[in-house]
Amino acid sequence: MVKTFMSPTFTIRIPQELKKKMEKNPAGWSQEIRDFLEERVKQMELMKTLEEIEPRAEKRKTRIDSTTLIREDRERQN
Repeated sequence: MVKTFMSPTFTIRIPQELKKKMEKNPAGWSQEIRDFLEERVKQMELMKTLEEIEPRAEKRKTRIDSTTLIREDRERQN
């Protein structure tokens, strides 16, 4: 028995004018849209991860002014 896996279908409506422009400029629109959606989902997942990490990173943030550290370091070198 051979199993085949069908991809789900995602249907959208677009303005007629856009459809006409797409027909005048043939491309692999299905693949273009799939690629765009994949990249957009990756971006959204990354943003979600960063939002989850940010509060933890804030807790680790140093509260020292870097200019003070640089001055102290320069003074030690002299």
